[in-house]
Amino acid sequence: MNYCKVILKPKKEDSLLRFHPWVFSGAIQSIEGKPEEGDLVGVYGANGHFLGVGHCQIGSIAVRILSFQQTVIDEKFWEERIRSAYTLRKLLRLAGVENNNTYRLVHGEGDNLPGLIIDMYAETAVVQAHSVGMHMARHAIAEALKIVLGDELKNIYYKSESTLPYKTELACEDGYLYGGEVEDIALENGLKFYVDWLKGQKTGFFVDQRDNRSLLKQYAKDRSVLNMFCYTGGFSFYAMRGGARLVHSVDSSAKAIQMTKKNVELNFPGDTRHEAYAKDAFKYLEKMGENYDLIILDPPAFAKHKNVLKNALQGYRKLNAIAFEKIKPGGILFTFSCSQVVSKENFRLAVFSAAAQSGRKVKILHQLTQPADHPVNIYHPEGEYLKGLVLYVE
Repeated sequence: MNYCKVILKPKKEDSLLRFHPWVFSGAIQSIEGKPEEGDLVGVYGANGHFLGVGHCQIGSIAVRILSFQQTVIDEKFWEERIRSAYTLRKLLRLAGVENNNTYRLVHGEGDNLPGLIIDMYAETAVVQAHSVGMHMARHAIAEALKIVLGDELKNIYYKSESTLPYKTELACEDGYLYGGEVEDIALENGLKFYVDWLKGQKTGFFVDQRDNRSLLKQYAKDRSVLNMFCYTGGFSFYAMRGGARLVHSVDSSAKAIQMTKKNVELNFPGDTRHEAYAKDAFKYLEKMGENYDLIILDPPAFAKHKNVLKNALQGYRKLNAIAFEKIKPGGILFTFSCSQVVSKENFRLAVFSAAAQSGRKVKILHQLTQPADHPVNIYHPEGEYLKGLVLYVE
């Protein structure tokens, strides 16, 4: 390997010897050569022994390790890693099955490809880079996707304008790397939905809530359901399939509400049980009466950095306190945090504090996390970002 060398300080190699895939800038003693952001570099201990190869970047995480072996990062590497991820999705019965064509194919560190996300919607792969190195490798990744998925793949859409660091210097533009003749209706557990990967949040849909939506369906029968921060309505149409008496979807985005209405109509044409409102979540919750006995709180990440953690936890407390106050006796609350910097313990404490403030009796029915196609690398616990609780409120 002819890569520039990153030499670590003495005693700073322990995390890599435990296969943690990040090298922090403070651990680096010296760099041989002048790698640019996104270049491949070899990482070595203070005594000169090889530790790994990965993409270098500017910031506190200085290198994201792709391999702990002396591996050449070439076309064969990308194909092998993506094939391994695809094999797991087939094992999970998410890929290549009749009633589902929506799943996460690559989940960053969880699939040993740090900085890369790939979601599948029918015959379209939506690729998202969270590092400059993955951005530079996007065409090689696209070629590997074609080889691995074959006829199952008709389009590859690259969507990284909003996720890349230092993106202004890269002149990155979202667009198709392959194909472009798109059918934007996807299938999840037999339910259809439109996906807006061009302008929608994330890759166009929140694939990570699939299992939790299925669980919600089991509790929905004959209940009055409020889906807060509904985005494109995923929880709403699962609640309707479960036999909910009525479902109200609320989101501050008028575009999201339009998409929610389209998705509900796609699955339940002419069904009068559903109504949708473009309203601020906190204002809606504060003004609503005690009308609901099943509430979903799935807000966007309140904290993306540790320096705003305190404010985020206050937001979770406030949000859940209103729900505890307003939900009908015997109600079910599904409440979530998708902030990576909010630990399970911090989130639970915020929800517990809200419950105590309300004075209601509350029981935990389920503790939720992300699904199996969002795997957590056992050596990288930071990959467990989605936390959820299902609570029974007396």
